[in-house]
Amino acid sequence: MTPDLVASLYPLLTAEASAEAYASGTEPGDLEQAVWLRLLERLEVEGPPRDPHGWLRSAVRTEARRSRRTSRDERPYETEPADDAEHEPEQLALAAARRRALRDVVRRLPGRCPRLIEALLSPRDLTYREIAGELGISQGSLGPERSRCLGCLRRLLTPEVAAR
Repeated sequence: MTPDLVASLYPLLTAEASAEAYASGTEPGDLEQAVWLRLLERLEVEGPPRDPHGWLRSAVRTEARRSRRTSRDERPYETEPADDAEHEPEQLALAAARRRALRDVVRRLPGRCPRLIEALLSPRDLTYREIAGELGISQGSLGPERSRCLGCLRRLLTPEVAAR
């Protein structure tokens, strides 16, 4: 992707993404990120579009529609009813101890990781959109951030698990 192409498309993309984001229920930054990705994919296969500005407007609308469909189809994960054995005092005490140990390790994570992992563990079963909104980051960067944080959590938990 040439710097000239990026420079010429950036203001239009920002404006178009801002205009479409509200109706699609997504963040403008997420739409922008998705359209840049589509442009990179297109450049690899077909080269630059003949009418970059027209292509960009169409791509923003396409990504906004995709986002609307995705948000319409997302449903919170429903949990199964608990077994009676899980309500035994010993099981409840062990589960509480495990949750405390996990929360202690989560608090030691670097950067935004504690807030991200707490949001993922929330009993409210937040969607990625809701978590991104709480953390103030784009939904598109939530996955890579989550992977990095889970890697840190795994490294911190390894000694905890090995000690038991």
